Amino acid sequence: MVRKKSDLILKGQTALITGGGTGLGLGMAKCFVASGAKVILVGRRKAELEKSCKLIGRNAIPLTGDVTDLGAIPAMVERAEQLSGPVTILVNNAGIHLKKPALETSDAEFDAVLQTHVFGAFALTKEIGRRMVERKAGNILFTASMASLFGIPQVVAYSAAKSAYVGMVRTLAVELGPQGIRVNAIAPGWIESDMMNAALSKDPARSAKILSRTPLNRFGQAEDIGWAAVYLCSPAAKFVTGVVLPVDGGASIGF
Repeated sequence: MVRKKSDLILKGQTALITGGGTGLGLGMAKCFVASGAKVILVGRRKAELEKSCKLIGRNAIPLTGDVTDLGAIPAMVERAEQLSGPVTILVNNAGIHLKKPALETSDAEFDAVLQTHVFGAFALTKEIGRRMVERKAGNILFTASMASLFGIPQVVAYSAAKSAYVGMVRTLAVELGPQGIRVNAIAPGWIESDMMNAALSKDPARSAKILSRTPLNRFGQAEDIGWAAVYLCSPAAKFVTGVVLPVDGGASIGF
């Protein structure tokens, strides 16, 4: 049966997006709103969140919060639902990057990356997941990485964190699926953003190597991730759970 275009509309849905004020998070937020959803953008920088919400329009709500403050997460989620009603889509997108040889990475640096990506995302997923279980519906999405799929030098902490998402997605998918909750991840390739630009700005050889293994021979745009997120959280993907979807211009299969 051919699906109708309406299957992709997220009208009536509310998405909470961590790290939503810039980069991939902002790109996803724009696509969600264009598909009819409301979005709550969570981040640490209030002015940046307010600027992004103004750019998106009236269906975007800023919410200052830090996912590494685990004790504050229940209150943050309560505040989010007071502002918007039930959160039906959670996007675990907040992250930090560290480029450093593995043997020079300190325990504190390694821990800081995992605190944001893994512990913060897990705590938020538990808090919102419990509410989704009560409603017997919901979508949870993680922003994974090419580092989830193959080895990339000098990003051992980031690779460990993003690889952890793969296991979390699969386990959560099988545990929460019977409750009507789907759990998936997107593994972005090299997408133009402040984080990527900072990582590659001083390493032209690395940039050339990335493009050489990407069949589409270009970097992606934030909206490429945004529309993939819309798909995974829409009725068009109602039989899709536990997957890590590469959106990478073919980088993960290129030579």
